[in-house]
Amino acid sequence: MNMDNSKKAWLYLLPSLILLGAFLLYPLLDVFVYSLEEGFNFASQTYLGVGGYNYLYVLHDPYFLQALKNTFILVLITVPVSTCLALLISVALSSVGALRQLYQTIYFLPYVTNTLAVGLVFMVLFQKTEYTDGMVNLLIQWFGGEGVDFINGPYWAKMFVLCFYTVWVVMPFKILVLTSALASVNQDYYRAARVDGTSRLRTFTRITLPMIAPMLVYLVITGFIGAFKAYSDAVALFGTDLNAAGMNTIVGYVYDMLYGDSGGYPSYASAAAMVLFVIVLTITCINLLVSRRQFRG
Repeated sequence: MNMDNSKKAWLYLLPSLILLGAFLLYPLLDVFVYSLEEGFNFASQTYLGVGGYNYLYVLHDPYFLQALKNTFILVLITVPVSTCLALLISVALSSVGALRQLYQTIYFLPYVTNTLAVGLVFMVLFQKTEYTDGMVNLLIQWFGGEGVDFINGPYWAKMFVLCFYTVWVVMPFKILVLTSALASVNQDYYRAARVDGTSRLRTFTRITLPMIAPMLVYLVITGFIGAFKAYSDAVALFGTDLNAAGMNTIVGYVYDMLYGDSGGYPSYASAAAMVLFVIVLTITCINLLVSRRQFRG
C-alpha cells in the first residue's frame, strides 16, 4: 500500500519535475559548462580549452567589480529599509478603520505601475537640466541647501536615487503581504494582552512579531534575491550605458557581455552568472539557517 502511494506521489510530481528539469536544472548546467569553456566562439560553437580563466577574467574585470559593489550596496540598504518601512506602514494600516481598503490601494499602486514610467518620474524629480534643477533640488535650495545632480552627478547621489527608487518599487508588495499576515493573527492573543495590561510595544514584540515571523523571513529572502537581480531599476534611471554611469549591476554586466556594446562573450557572461548564483544561494542558505534557529529557540 505504501509503495503504491509512493508511486502515485512521484507520478503526480512528474509534470513539475519535468518542467523544473527543462527550465531550471538544464539551463543551470548549460551555463556552468559555458563558464568553463575558454575562448568560446558563438558563431562556430567552438572553444580553445576548458578551465577557470573566465572566472579569473570576470573577478578581475573593473566593470564587474563595480557592478558587484553596486549590487551589494543596493542589497544591504534596500532590503532592511523596505522591510522595516513596510512593517511599520502595515501595522499602521491594521489600526485604521473605515479607510483601510483605500489606503491599501494607494500604497499598492506603485507596484502595478510600469517600472520605466516610475523611473521617468524619478528622473523629472531628481535630474538637473539646463532648463530646471529638478523638484528635489528646488526643495533643497528652498531650505538653504545646494542642489545636486542626482542622475549625472556624484556616485553617492546616484546610489541614493537608485536605493530610494528600489525601496519605492518593492515596498508595496511587502505592505500587501504583511497586512494580510497581520490580519490573520488570532485576535484572542491581543484581547488577553489588553486584559493583562500589556503595553503596545511588548504586545508587538511578544505577539505580533513572532506570529508574522515566517512571513518576514519569506520577504527578507525574496528581497535579497530580487535585489541581487536588479537591472531594470538602474536602466530606468541612468539609461542602458550603465558602465559609463558607474551604476551597473551584476545582471546588467551579464547582459552587457551577451548583447551590449562589449557583447558576444557568452563564456564571461556565464561565469558572472554563476558567481551571482553562488552568492544568492549562499545568502539564502544563511537566512534559512538563521531563521530556523530562531524559530527553534
